[in-house]
Amino acid sequence: MNAAMPKMTFLWPELLWGLILVPLVVLLYVWLLRRRKKTALRYANLALVKEAMGKSVAWRRHLPPALMLLAVAALLVAAGRPMAVISLPSQQETIMLAIDVSGSMRATDVLPDRITAAKEAAKTFVTELPRNVRIGVVQFAGTAAVVQAPTLSRDDVTAAIDRFQLQRGTATGSGILLSLATIFPDAGIDLSQITGQRNMPPAPSDKPKPEFTPVPPGSYSSAAIIMLTDGQRTTGPDPLEAAKMAADRGVRIYTVGVGTKDGETIGFEGWSMRVRLDEDTLKAVSNLTRAEYFYAGTAADLKKVYQGLSTRLIVEKKETEVSGLFAAAGALLVMLAAGLSVWWFGRVA
Repeated sequence: MNAAMPKMTFLWPELLWGLILVPLVVLLYVWLLRRRKKTALRYANLALVKEAMGKSVAWRRHLPPALMLLAVAALLVAAGRPMAVISLPSQQETIMLAIDVSGSMRATDVLPDRITAAKEAAKTFVTELPRNVRIGVVQFAGTAAVVQAPTLSRDDVTAAIDRFQLQRGTATGSGILLSLATIFPDAGIDLSQITGQRNMPPAPSDKPKPEFTPVPPGSYSSAAIIMLTDGQRTTGPDPLEAAKMAADRGVRIYTVGVGTKDGETIGFEGWSMRVRLDEDTLKAVSNLTRAEYFYAGTAADLKKVYQGLSTRLIVEKKETEVSGLFAAAGALLVMLAAGLSVWWFGRVA
């Protein structure tokens, strides 16, 4: 099985033409050795020369120049400013969990039922995140509410998840907007149609409101939103418009669809309805924000999704300039070549 090799690019690839000098230097070195050998044969007996040099001296004489040549090659590669996709510790500081608590979450196609499986998987996910990551919880149905402000206390987050109460309606857009407003409390996001309560008028201020400037989607590395839902929006703002607001602020929204893809008919207190998973919208939300969509058809799938998200939020793959590594390797090889030359021959040559 062939392992995928990491792709490397260069910001200044034209400088790599200098690597052509490396084989030329090798040829020049070999030519000088042969010329010196011919000169030595003219003025000394071959047996005496071999005896004087010894086998161990022969390879020692070539090692420092070889290391020096490798150092030059490494420094030339560093000059080209190589870029590689490497895994780095994530800078996520806040994770907002936006979880659907609509009545359709009582469906039993995910055993024992959707809401119980969602709660258990979410609590496991919370315990696996680094202790320095703050976690907030938003529940949404017909409206949305912050049931736990971002905190480092895992016990408080777990207690908030345990307090979920199922309600009517599914307002996925409300869950996104309230999570976004919690991440950016001073952004002035209108929450009147989300919580069912109108915002208090802002206090008078002489300071002008800073103008909002959109940033590239997915570029905000200090926070992310994870939204879990099992159905289509029935009320509230458009989730795609809410996702566009998150994308303009660089916040990624990872969406998780839970339940069967064909849907299920559920009944409660004398009414029944067919609940379906709107995967197209969830995929569009994640794509807009440069995140990912995950499908969880069983409780085991849901736990795997959260495990995968835990890994993604702890370690991120980023394209990073690695010229410093090649420069450090080149410097190390230079010092090693010089040190061996001085140790063995008493001079740098």
